[in-house]
Amino acid sequence: MRPVAAAPGPLARPGYRSPMPTSHRARRAFDVLARRQPDLTVIAEDVYKPHNLSAMLRSCDAVGIGTVHAVRPTGGLATYNATSASAEKWVDLVVHRTVPEAIEAVRAQGMQVLAATFSERAVDHRDVDYRRPTAILFGNERDGVGPEAAEAADGHVIIPMLGMVRSLNVSVATAVILFEAQRQRRDAGRYDAPALDARTRNDLAYRWLHPADAARRAAQGRPMPWLDEDGWPLPPDDLPAPATERRCPEVGRAPTPEAAIGSGPTGDRDGR
Repeated sequence: MRPVAAAPGPLARPGYRSPMPTSHRARRAFDVLARRQPDLTVIAEDVYKPHNLSAMLRSCDAVGIGTVHAVRPTGGLATYNATSASAEKWVDLVVHRTVPEAIEAVRAQGMQVLAATFSERAVDHRDVDYRRPTAILFGNERDGVGPEAAEAADGHVIIPMLGMVRSLNVSVATAVILFEAQRQRRDAGRYDAPALDARTRNDLAYRWLHPADAARRAAQGRPMPWLDEDGWPLPPDDLPAPATERRCPEVGRAPTPEAAIGSGPTGDRDGR
């Protein structure tokens, strides 16, 4: 998802320091956040090639995952490149020192942990229920899921392989399993109504549309202002009492996940 270029014209409102987003970009942000799935995530264990981690983040963003967990990403954190299409800007990456720490973090949110690994108890990845709060754990490129992670997982899943090669690249495997999760959740109507509350959607939209000012506000402990439907900050006197009653703008009905498929030469809106 490539940031949309700013439209010509005034760059900022009087008294407002950050460049203003286009209304198209603001509506895209609101639509994306309305489909985020806070109870679905990925744990990447020791993935040491940055381009693989970047590709995993891109798949996560595509199915509505807003937060990903990484354990000891020894190749370094992912940065913008052609593989990720800047997905790191839209997906939060939480780094953990150990596998138990990462698993404890997702279980505290009520998630089941499914490890993508070969074992006697592994089942076809299409035969599990991803409508439940779920964290899917992937191992690194060389060794796969480690013994400690496999033992701690609630279940194991595999992608049936019918050729001579027994496994897929970790980023490809991530996409295959996540799009099965998306299919199940789509059929269950999980993308039809926002799962994030209005305050969270508004604040995330502000971070995306006004990153510099959002960083300043976070450092100063100041709240993010409410946004109007075009992504413009509302003046303080527009805030209701209590502020939590105000809803982030809803821009029509969110398109289905399939709406973005096939719209570019390689199957995404940006034509990448």
